[in-house]
Amino acid sequence: MRPLLCVLVLLGSSLKAAAGFGTPESLVRNVYAHYGQGAPELSGGLPRTTEAARQFFDPSLAKAWTAPRREPYDFLVQSPRWKLGPVAISILRKQFDKTYVAASFDNQGRRVTLNFIVVKGPDGWVILDVETPHDSLRQFLEQFRN
Repeated sequence: MRPLLCVLVLLGSSLKAAAGFGTPESLVRNVYAHYGQGAPELSGGLPRTTEAARQFFDPSLAKAWTAPRREPYDFLVQSPRWKLGPVAISILRKQFDKTYVAASFDNQGRRVTLNFIVVKGPDGWVILDVETPHDSLRQFLEQFRN
């Protein structure tokens, strides 16, 4: 009976650790790990699954991330297609409970800069919103909701 209890405890702790990330930088770095070249699971963009949404987003944004919609492009790379250059990540500022993280990269020769607003949840850092000079991920998802 004891080995089963240990397995259940380990399984429960690993499931809990799957939500959120240890630092704001690691959160943003892991977003862009899904936009690489190579393994299919890391080349199709950030998944729209409930599991991915729970891991990467604040609960209020996670629901919008998984809702059905037709978008003209992927907001996180500002294009329907991507071939990203190196991603530069830097902390812009910390303000109360929010941390603002800039991510800059070239996508097919076009410079893109996004500002991630992240918060520390009970299980780690998650995305509250992502902003461009003209839009935000929340507004974008709302606009193209079915």
